[in-house]
Amino acid sequence: MKVIGLTLAVVLALTTGVSAKSPHSLIHDAALVLREVAEQPDNAPLKHLLNNAYGVAIFPEVLRVGLGLGGRYGEGLLLRRDPATNSWYGPYFIDIKGLSYGFQVGIQSTSLVLVITNERGLNNLRDGTVTLGGSLSVAAGPVGRSAEAATDIELEASIYSYSISRGVFAGLSLEGAVISNNAGTNRVYWQTELTPEEILEREVDTLEAVSLVEEIMSVMQ
Repeated sequence: MKVIGLTLAVVLALTTGVSAKSPHSLIHDAALVLREVAEQPDNAPLKHLLNNAYGVAIFPEVLRVGLGLGGRYGEGLLLRRDPATNSWYGPYFIDIKGLSYGFQVGIQSTSLVLVITNERGLNNLRDGTVTLGGSLSVAAGPVGRSAEAATDIELEASIYSYSISRGVFAGLSLEGAVISNNAGTNRVYWQTELTPEEILEREVDTLEAVSLVEEIMSVMQ
């Protein structure tokens, strides 16, 4: 019980630290993370996926802590793309949270980019029905030169993930982290109560969000 209590206390402290970021800081950090992920030598297929994407979700920092019982928390955003017009909508702010169990020790920070390849994946993220770990909803994105060629064939997953991790984490775990609506951050950013559907029908127009879309477009070229 002491171990569980200590772990939950640490997770709570880290959660508080992550959630201190403003919506504008999240957008700015999302652009930096996308650039960093795109510059990795094995991530050439990311360009192909983005050119065919229905949306992109970016989490600048997802913190994971484990000491027998573990936790994961991070805040991010989702942009919807219309493949026919290449128009972008949002941002819709979301978060990842959940507990895990198994043999696990350590603290890790991960930057995460999720590329959504169809309407099903987009709707799952919008509705908060995507579960990380033990779920087939999210698959590792293809990497490397051979994988770049393979992206010309039909891809089956609705969402592909690219990540950069920092820190030390040992052991296997069964995870159930869920992506869901970050209602408080959406309220602050939009200055009103909007449903996820309403947010993702609003074309990107703020300076920060336009800059993020421009960063995505640069990766697509």
